[in-house]
Amino acid sequence: MIYGDLMLRAIKKADLFKYSAKPNPVVGAIVLKENEIISEGYHEIYGKNHAEINAIEEAKKYLGKRFKDFSELTLLCTLEPCSHVGKTGSCANFIVKTGFKKVVIGAVDPNPYVSGRGIKILEKNQIHVEVGLHADLVEKQNKFFFYKHKKNKPYVTVKIASSLDGKSHYKNKKNFITTESSRKDVQLIRANYDAILTGGNTLRIDDPKMDARVDFFVNQAKKILLTNKPYDNNSIFFKDASVDVINITNLQEIIYSYKDSEICSILVEAGPKLVNAFLHEQIVDELIVYTSKDELGENAVSWFDEDNAIENYGFKLESSYKIDTDTKEIFKRDD
Repeated sequence: MIYGDLMLRAIKKADLFKYSAKPNPVVGAIVLKENEIISEGYHEIYGKNHAEINAIEEAKKYLGKRFKDFSELTLLCTLEPCSHVGKTGSCANFIVKTGFKKVVIGAVDPNPYVSGRGIKILEKNQIHVEVGLHADLVEKQNKFFFYKHKKNKPYVTVKIASSLDGKSHYKNKKNFITTESSRKDVQLIRANYDAILTGGNTLRIDDPKMDARVDFFVNQAKKILLTNKPYDNNSIFFKDASVDVINITNLQEIIYSYKDSEICSILVEAGPKLVNAFLHEQIVDELIVYTSKDELGENAVSWFDEDNAIENYGFKLESSYKIDTDTKEIFKRDD
């Protein structure tokens, strides 16, 4: 196999761990001797070994059997090996100590603590490095991670459920607008994000759990609660969860406060007042709208004050399709 095929293999298999590795990027690594795969490794669980370490440790089982020395081998990895010591050691230094003489990298890490430094460590130790193989696919696979480090803020998505007449809910009353199929789809969306943000009114009226209720392992999102009023910290929202409670009202300040954290994406699930505040601040990158076939009527609370509000906020419809009797639309900011 050629390097291009191997990189595609590593990208595809790394995607299996996108729910358990977040908020870290997904990464795949393959150790090979000429065109023969010796071992593979993936970043499987947040806080555990990175892909390169797993691939190298697996390859050690074949030392003296399928190869005599690591200098005979090539390491292929989808993302630049890390240079810093965080929850795990420096992968770049580990690669050097292992004895590789060639490393093929998909994309340069956009994290300023890493970007280019891992490559420099390898090259300074006489390792031949090739960079840029299917870099576009690696970036697409880790779009939140790349966005956060390029834009210096987490990727923000707002999710709303609307009646056909543009309503959110009846005042001070919890009610389901969309179908069970749409609510299941929301669970998958939650599983993709590093943090879920809501407001105090939603907490007090709906008493939501707001985790990803899926049938596979997921590193559950951090929860962010914006409120300056009393709340019940014994509610189900707080159970077995990491929660940031924030009582400041400057949304720009709140979102940008996460620029130096590991949080790369935030899903906003809140009522009309907070959703509109986020949209007015122009810090929302994506809007997901589930629309029911039913109307709530004039006694219900509207999502927006004017027609075509979503387009007026600078969003462009990217996709629209049916989920049961509901319609799911995805809008992206038209930059």
